[in-house]
Amino acid sequence: MSQERRYSFEFFPTKTDAGHEKLLNVARQLAGYNPDFFSCTYGAGGSTRDRTLNTVLQLDGEVKVPTAPHLSCVGDSKAELRELLNTYQSNGIQRIVALRGDLPSGMGMASGELRFANELVEFIRAETGDHFHIEVAAYPEAHPQARSFETDLNNFVRKMQAGADSAITQYFFNADCYFHFVECAEKLGVTQPIVPGIMPITNYSKLARFSDACGAEIPRWIRKQLEAYGDDIDSIQAFGEEVITAMCERLLQGGAPGLHFYTLNQAEPSLAIWHNLKLPR
Repeated sequence: MSQERRYSFEFFPTKTDAGHEKLLNVARQLAGYNPDFFSCTYGAGGSTRDRTLNTVLQLDGEVKVPTAPHLSCVGDSKAELRELLNTYQSNGIQRIVALRGDLPSGMGMASGELRFANELVEFIRAETGDHFHIEVAAYPEAHPQARSFETDLNNFVRKMQAGADSAITQYFFNADCYFHFVECAEKLGVTQPIVPGIMPITNYSKLARFSDACGAEIPRWIRKQLEAYGDDIDSIQAFGEEVITAMCERLLQGGAPGLHFYTLNQAEPSLAIWHNLKLPR
């Protein structure tokens, strides 16, 4: 893989035509910054399978930015996964984000023929060889369902050993946790790039709810300042932009191999950080 840093943006498939048109407009705007790729999420248990497929093909084919679909194994059979892989491969898609995936509401344990992300990576390699660049997820603060940091780290190493080319982290607000995770992974033999996932701060209540669910720790000093702003959206966004820009500067100065922006289907918050960093694109 190139030693140059890589930059990418993530979207989620929308439920309405109006939302989809907005997504495409945002994607066209971001495409002007020459990202290495877009990615598109996949709902719990494959609940957005068709919307993900359609969005990926449109972003890749019409917006002209290489687009990586998320692919999860929870609830999908090998036949269903094989069909999706064949569709993506025949349409020229060359990158996959391989995940275990979230369990659908009410499902107590994983279903399907593949239960873990490392098994999905192995399956993709067995079915398609080296056609796809395979991304996997990394959790610098540990997956919220993991028994311990060490357990989760070992799970991550298994994914990389199964044939992943690189990893994208869950978002975080503490650069030290990223550097610690990378150091631990390297000690266990991981040499592939681990790209930090970046979440712009635009709405405190939504961010707090989402962070609690996915195990991303919001440092107390950030929480307190955001709480103090109350409903002052402009102040929240200005403070968030400052905090995330400073963290990204530290990540890049510390050797991070790029940045992956969780856009929430918005352009401006990510681009504000992009411009502050003066990224050479």
